[in-house]
Amino acid sequence: MQYVFPETNLKRYRFPTHTNDLVMCRSQAQSSEVFFVILEPGEAPPMHKHDDTEQIFFIIEGHGRLEAGSPPQSFEIKPGDTVRIPVGTWHRIHNEGKQNLRYFAVDCFPGGRPADEPTWDIHARANCDKFKWDYHQVTNTNPA
Repeated sequence: MQYVFPETNLKRYRFPTHTNDLVMCRSQAQSSEVFFVILEPGEAPPMHKHDDTEQIFFIIEGHGRLEAGSPPQSFEIKPGDTVRIPVGTWHRIHNEGKQNLRYFAVDCFPGGRPADEPTWDIHARANCDKFKWDYHQVTNTNPA
């Protein structure tokens, strides 16, 4: 049983629209996963939703704008803010600043770990297929 997940053991996923540094994979827990998100200036992931996940974000650095809901509402975000994205809610964060926007993310699976995506790698591959991104390019990176 692993209780501590050092930041030195991150696995980086560099998607075309953002970076995820995985801290704790969903395969290492029953109903959660933990990662950092880094958005470079001007970046934003596609508008998306998770039908199996509630998300909590804690903004560490940078400034941006959250779009959430349908129709989307817009909210300024800054360091120290906590964001909650309920299950099934459309959302994305835009980095509107001149420096990287970085936040800590916790995904919570109310029904337990998703059976169709039991690992982060399978989840990342599914997103690459969905958005037509090259999975091998996304995973061929190392944390700085």
